[in-house]
Amino acid sequence: MADENINPVEKSNDKKPGEEKKWYSLRVISGKERKIKERIELEIQRSGWGNSITQVLVPTEKVYKIRSGKKVISERNILPGYILVEAIPGKFTGEMIQTIANIPNVIHFLGRNNPIPMRTSEANRLLGKVDESQGAGESLLEPFIVGETVKIIDGPFSEFVGDIQEVNEEKKKLKVIVKIFGRGTEVELNFMQVEKQT
Repeated sequence: MADENINPVEKSNDKKPGEEKKWYSLRVISGKERKIKERIELEIQRSGWGNSITQVLVPTEKVYKIRSGKKVISERNILPGYILVEAIPGKFTGEMIQTIANIPNVIHFLGRNNPIPMRTSEANRLLGKVDESQGAGESLLEPFIVGETVKIIDGPFSEFVGDIQEVNEEKKKLKVIVKIFGRGTEVELNFMQVEKQT
């Protein structure tokens, strides 16, 4: 009973020989990842599965956006529609798999009733990307795409709307075509001078 109050993530360090953890991919309805993660963690606590399922993760990265001229940091899903579940293969039983699969908005594990663990290289690549974004913090900007419409929020062309013609990630600059007196004019701007049109 005492185990029920321990956070499953804290218990992930209790590693015994022959209990190598693996990551499993869970397909869910996109946009519901955080809610489902909370439900799974609640079920792990309620059922005392912390020794078998050690971690539940929604892979995200930090990005900053410009909203109303202000820089706002937010998190963006790296894998929309997926949750990663870390578990010990020998202890990850049918009851646990079925209970998680029956949570609303869960579609299924990769491998359905016999979940297939992710390759270690695949998991490390994803987890490395998550760790990198936690450390990088504000250096990541939500990517701009050629053809996307943006509003200029700073400089002499402030309030103009245009389409992105070119993106230079290294210099953090954009070439945007804006209509001035009915003609398309190319303007070079930095990422902080524009915001995405919603």
